[in-house]
Amino acid sequence: MGDMTNSDFYSKNQRNEANHAGEFGCTLQELRSLMELRGTEAVVKIKETYGETEGLCRHLKTSPTEGLSGAAADLEKRKLIFGKNFIPPKKPKTFLQLVWEALQDVTLIILEIAAIISLGLSFYQPPGEGNEGCGTATGGAEDEGEAEAGWIEGAAILLSVICVVLVTAFNDWSKEKQFRGLQSRIEQEQKFTVVRGGQVIQIPVAEIVVGDIAQVKYGDLLPADGIFIQGNDLKIDESSLTGESDQVRKSVDKDPMLLSGTHVMEGSGRMLVTAVGVNSQTGIIFTLLGAGGEEEEKKDKKAKQQDGAAAMEMQPLKSAEGGEGDDKDKKKANMHKKEKSVLQGKLTKLAVQIGKAGLVMSAITVIILVLYFAIDTFVVNKKPWLPECTPVYVQYFVKFFIIGVTVLVVAVPEGLPLAVTISLAYSVKKMMKDNNLVRHLDACETMGNATAICSDKTGTLTTNRMTVVQAYVGDVHYKEIPDPDSIPTKTLDLLVNAIAINSAYTTKILPPEKEGGLPRQVGNKTECGLLGFVLDLKQDYEPVRNQIPEEKLYKVYTFNSVRKSMSTVIKMPDGSFRMYSKGASEIVLKKCSRILNAAGEPRVFRPRDRDEMVKKVIEPMACDGLRTICVAFRDFSSSPEPDWDNENDILSDLTCICVVGIEDPVRPEVPEAIRKCQRAGITVRMVTGDNINTARAIAIKCGIIHPGEDFLCLEGKEFNRRIRNEKGEIEQERIDKIWPKLRVLARSSPTDKHTLVKGIIDSTQVEQRQVVAVTGDGTNDGPALKKADVGFAMGIAGTDVAKEASDIILTDDNFSSIVKAVMWGRNVYDSISKFLQFQLTVNIVAVIVAFTGACITQDSPLKAVQMLWVNLIMDTFASLALATEPPTEALLLRKPYGRNKPLISRTMMKNILGHAVYQLTLIFTLLFVGEKMFKIDSGRNAPLHSPPSEHYTIIFNTFVMMQLFNEINARKIHGERNVFDGIFRNPIFCTIVLGTFAIQIVIVQFGGKPFSCSPLQLDQWMWCVFIGLGELVWGQVIATIPTSRLKFLKEAGRLTEKEEVPEEELNEDVEEIDHAERELRRGQILWFRGLNRIQTQIEVVNTFKSGTSFQGALRRQSSVTSQTQDVTNISSPSHVSLSNALSSPTSTSAAAAGHPRREGIP
Repeated sequence: MGDMTNSDFYSKNQRNEANHAGEFGCTLQELRSLMELRGTEAVVKIKETYGETEGLCRHLKTSPTEGLSGAAADLEKRKLIFGKNFIPPKKPKTFLQLVWEALQDVTLIILEIAAIISLGLSFYQPPGEGNEGCGTATGGAEDEGEAEAGWIEGAAILLSVICVVLVTAFNDWSKEKQFRGLQSRIEQEQKFTVVRGGQVIQIPVAEIVVGDIAQVKYGDLLPADGIFIQGNDLKIDESSLTGESDQVRKSVDKDPMLLSGTHVMEGSGRMLVTAVGVNSQTGIIFTLLGAGGEEEEKKDKKAKQQDGAAAMEMQPLKSAEGGEGDDKDKKKANMHKKEKSVLQGKLTKLAVQIGKAGLVMSAITVIILVLYFAIDTFVVNKKPWLPECTPVYVQYFVKFFIIGVTVLVVAVPEGLPLAVTISLAYSVKKMMKDNNLVRHLDACETMGNATAICSDKTGTLTTNRMTVVQAYVGDVHYKEIPDPDSIPTKTLDLLVNAIAINSAYTTKILPPEKEGGLPRQVGNKTECGLLGFVLDLKQDYEPVRNQIPEEKLYKVYTFNSVRKSMSTVIKMPDGSFRMYSKGASEIVLKKCSRILNAAGEPRVFRPRDRDEMVKKVIEPMACDGLRTICVAFRDFSSSPEPDWDNENDILSDLTCICVVGIEDPVRPEVPEAIRKCQRAGITVRMVTGDNINTARAIAIKCGIIHPGEDFLCLEGKEFNRRIRNEKGEIEQERIDKIWPKLRVLARSSPTDKHTLVKGIIDSTQVEQRQVVAVTGDGTNDGPALKKADVGFAMGIAGTDVAKEASDIILTDDNFSSIVKAVMWGRNVYDSISKFLQFQLTVNIVAVIVAFTGACITQDSPLKAVQMLWVNLIMDTFASLALATEPPTEALLLRKPYGRNKPLISRTMMKNILGHAVYQLTLIFTLLFVGEKMFKIDSGRNAPLHSPPSEHYTIIFNTFVMMQLFNEINARKIHGERNVFDGIFRNPIFCTIVLGTFAIQIVIVQFGGKPFSCSPLQLDQWMWCVFIGLGELVWGQVIATIPTSRLKFLKEAGRLTEKEEVPEEELNEDVEEIDHAERELRRGQILWFRGLNRIQTQIEVVNTFKSGTSFQGALRRQSSVTSQTQDVTNISSPSHVSLSNALSSPTSTSAAAAGHPRREGIP
């Protein structure tokens, strides 16, 4: 249904409506047209048609207070008529499509052509077969039966090509499936609060139906369209639909329209759901995109070009063949994406280098073979070229061509993309168990390079179970919860009311789930702490709330990061007003002019009293690591009614009731986790909204700072003062002076967090570019999470907005899970290095053997099919075996690698070359004197189509045995001695090594002609295995050579500064794309959720159109990616009118008429 155009959708639903129109007082069509109106138009329309929102509720058979009944039959009927709240994703690529994509690999195409030519020629029996005049073409060893078997080589090559293709396709397919599974898991986990049968319950977003009454609050991402029916001070960020960043204030009588995909930035309330799924505003736009998607497919095929971001499928040969040209194109096209992850950059570069080298080698091999043959036949032996001999000569040339291709096949590490994919996919799967839900595959690898973590305090470093442990009431500072009798009744009464009423009514304390457990805290944890205080004072908050239900609250100023306080106004029975306030103590106390004394009477509270209180009460509390909250109230007369919008006047002249100290205990496992981070060379910084003393105390408890060290703890104000110049602009060099020592940033605003992260990332002061991870849970952390290299969102406490901006979701909100992520990230990096060390040894040896063998004996000792088998074991199986090594704690004992550290270190280079020397020595010994050692016929200079010789079989077998034992050596890359360390912790590795060994026995003993093998005796086998075992001994010899002596060894695969795409000063919007882009770019074009992304892209495309510097890049981009085109198609008119668009979805671009603000596309 994803691609079903809207018009089909209607015709289908029209029938339903005809049957059911009688049951509900309005049709799908009416509701849709209603949701397209905005502001006062909408209010007027609702009044005219339904007579107020209550009328609309009656039409939809629901109650504004009780909600739907929740009866299954009713819900089903609603889903049938008004649709489900589900936007169908785009169809995944089928397995066949993936197979077709895998076949596009250049190397494979060359092999296929070679195999087909070889097959064709073997079936062609030329008349001059018996002609002795064709030179060495037909030797004596050949008999008729063998000639028949000429087709086997071609067939075998084709078979192995099929194997490789199926493995690749299956890999892509399972990766996509996994990713979809992950995505749907994220979707299922997303719950929303609705009222059904008078009960407030949480249901999965997909279960929401038209007519539901949903409760919306700060931080929500709205899951459906609806009409605001009751609430206070609701502000919505509609930029995802309109592109305008101002927050829109919603009210029942001015602008009650709430749209799906928008974010609640402030306030709370209830909405009546009027459109879900494909009929909501988000759904409509998605469907339009879906309609555009079909034509894109076709264009996409033409412009099929691998992209750097999909390094998973990178094919080194593309650029090796196309030369440098398309590299540059790619660079330009990549300009406005987040730079590739470090590993992918290094790998792409390495693969291209190897590919080029292989191409050169194979070309030389073919040229030498052809020249040698021609000179030998026509010049030395002076044979004439006879027409009847032509097919025989052609057959020779084909054989040479196949040998050349063989060299190429071996040289190119196709296993690399596979290893990366397997390693990442395996890590992601395992990280689930460690409470890391990875949303972007490369985030886990980037995490291994992290050098800094900026962490929130509440909930990440602490347990987020707030409890009041100290209080200052009635002029007394109590170090523990006071006895209720010691507090004046008046004060106690005010206190209970102030806490019960002035907090979200969704916040409650429920009885513990199991006997003897702690009571469950639901909702905002700070408020839970205060409600807990009320219960500790032997009072109850429920009766107060029942007496004044939420609907009766006169005005609410909700908490936000600017106010740092929350206030609620209620109307007293005598008509006057009372406002209760609570908030950060230093902020609220500044606004207090009175305080309740020991008798419960207000007394004057002067600035100097306040300073004394800060010194005597607040600072000591903060130094114990407590958050201080001040609770206050103020009475207003009924006439004249105060101007509620003038916040500064309203929030002044308060009377302080009490100040409480709330403890949020540090999670027991955090200090250890932070110690591990510091040992691993990662700096942990704490960024919090708390008071600086509280923050410092907690930082010391966590071990972020140690008393006596030289470090900085700053408040947001001071931080801003230090990093800005006289004009108030932020200067990078000023940030550079601060960040290396900064450990705690307190009382920070979301912008401060973003500034800090950006400052650290852009810093050039240290030689390694810093890789920053950020944790966040609030809506306001979105920008910082996006800016960071890796953003961690909290799975439990996090808002939808934070999760949307993040790369990894911590399902248990625990800092120690971040350490696990670092471990896995480093492990990915190491796994790939291990694989490379193994792979390159095989490559070097195989290429040199094939090359020299071909040049000296005109025939490669390792046949094409054997090479493909070696390629299969060393690529596919080895990548599986080495990429699934589990991480060890030892990974956390080294510093991060950073961007400039080469993939192949000196030690690895030493291992690669050392083992290559050993293998080459033995293979050449066997090749030239092997027949004497084993007393067998020599296999050298065998004529065309001669039967397989034992001699070459021994060489092939020894080669494979050496690889198998070298695979064990490859498990260690830092020069460790014990290569067997922890080998049994990795069952996959053991299985693969043993499995490969078993298959090798089968191939040698029963492979026969297709594998060019002849069965070997037991003693010959023993020698092969013995030579293989020599690898392990040789490995120890190599380990004793100190690397420091080998200065001449070059490292390979480093990313130099110059090669990173220069980050142009892109405007922030451009940055916002990257996540969505990356998800789209991978074969997994999943409908990324939240329109903000599409929206931003549309804006960006427009910005680019107007800007000139990006013209070129964009032109190329549009041919390369289909996604830009989707967006361009939509944004080419300035506004798309829905009515036209629906009549013909394809003519979106033509439909430029319509009301300027009718549609959410800017």
